[in-house]
Amino acid sequence: MLSVYTIHASIGAWQDLIPEGLRLLFPLVLFLVNLLVSAVFLYLAGLVVVGKKRALLTDAITISLLGSVLSTVFFMFLPYRPIALLLSALTWLLLIKRLYKIGWFSAVVVGILGVVIFLVVVILLAFAFHILYIVIDRFLYFLLLST
Repeated sequence: MLSVYTIHASIGAWQDLIPEGLRLLFPLVLFLVNLLVSAVFLYLAGLVVVGKKRALLTDAITISLLGSVLSTVFFMFLPYRPIALLLSALTWLLLIKRLYKIGWFSAVVVGILGVVIFLVVVILLAFAFHILYIVIDRFLYFLLLST
């Protein structure tokens, strides 16, 4: 979404906004932050669905790490995006199912609940920082541009 916005605003690619010395470090830090954030939301969703005994933070970090790495591999090496997306979603669900020791339906519920918790937190943070209108504007712009 950031790439679409910067290109449309004639700023150029978002990678050009990063100083030359930090261009190698930025993707690594971004990956680690995404890993921790997704692990926290998977852990919270797991607590709600499967309980405290089976939903461990270490399992959530493992799911997040393996899911992120495998999804990246799928999108890098498969030429058809819908197939890569399907394999990625199935991989995440399989990881949730195996590590939380639950069924397929519960794994889907954990995945959906993780996304819902993430969206609620983003909206609350945007509201708290008085940037909710910017988030909504960018999201709607991205949706309209992608259709």
